[in-house]
Amino acid sequence: MLDKLADVEARYNELLALMSQPEVTRDPEKLMKYGQEQSHLEPIVQTTQRYREVVEQLAGIKEMLADDLDDDMKAMAVEERSSLALEKTELEERLETMLLPKDPNDEKDVIVEIRAGAGGDEAGLFAADLFRMYSHYADGQGWKTAVLSKNESGIGGFKEIVFEVHGAGAYSKLKYESGVHRVQRIPQTESGGRIHTSTATVAVLPEIDEVEIEIDPADVRIDIFRSSGPGGQSVNTTDSAVRLTHLPTGIVISCQDEKSQLQNKIKAFNILRARLYDIEQRRREAELGAARRSQVGSGDRSEKIRTYNFPQTRVTDHRIGFTSYRLENILNGEIDEFVETLAKADQAKKLEQLAEA
Repeated sequence: MLDKLADVEARYNELLALMSQPEVTRDPEKLMKYGQEQSHLEPIVQTTQRYREVVEQLAGIKEMLADDLDDDMKAMAVEERSSLALEKTELEERLETMLLPKDPNDEKDVIVEIRAGAGGDEAGLFAADLFRMYSHYADGQGWKTAVLSKNESGIGGFKEIVFEVHGAGAYSKLKYESGVHRVQRIPQTESGGRIHTSTATVAVLPEIDEVEIEIDPADVRIDIFRSSGPGGQSVNTTDSAVRLTHLPTGIVISCQDEKSQLQNKIKAFNILRARLYDIEQRRREAELGAARRSQVGSGDRSEKIRTYNFPQTRVTDHRIGFTSYRLENILNGEIDEFVETLAKADQAKKLEQLAEA
């Protein structure tokens, strides 16, 4: 670990020197790139400096205790040694976590896709509940959301809804939400009072720039049509809705929420890039095998990750065995306890794998 920390400090000092060079200060793109890297390394360097101070202080106390001290001085030194030893352990744990490889997508905006699964109309209503939950959570984080496309079920639910979330660290906090969510409750459509189980699938995709995923125009068929609402009701009198068909993969994207054909086209291509990137990432992860799949939040679409049980007001995340009895608050967007616990569990698994490597 100490060798890695020395490398980080060397790179940090190199970046400071680079950012003071005239050719860099005149290049906004380079200056921003170096500044972002330096900003990321700074907390590690500061923690490393404190770690060294603590180690030096512990060495000093060891020398003191080797000398003849009166009882009061010795007691003070022993107490100080205990406090510093505890801090040293905490700093070591923090530095190990800081040195873990950073997900390059963590700071990106995301595209969230929610689809009703098993359960008919009740699954559509549950999909709407999940959409509200993530919307409220995003509001609480100070993020902005925008619906890209939706297919309503007609009773207040969604067969499918796709939306963007814009905000710092959006992917780092939402990436663990991918998978199958299950609800157990008495449906609004059920008169007999029986508890039903329904599902909805959530996919969280990082937004991808054009330079990261190039799409050959020859691979995409673009169809333009007139927007329509639930039941075929006309929403727009112009042909502004856009449907993209990616011929190599068969992916179909439709966007009609904007009045402008251009805006719908831009949104559709954003979704297509995110899905193509996701396919490529999954292919790479499959090649990595069990090591990657063992991590928390691998995002397997068929993985049942969470159950929302209304009779018991219970929400359980099955990947980490974590349960909360604050169901109403959680569906109102208070999912921080799940986000934080999942992130810590993922870090612990990565540290375990690092130790075994």
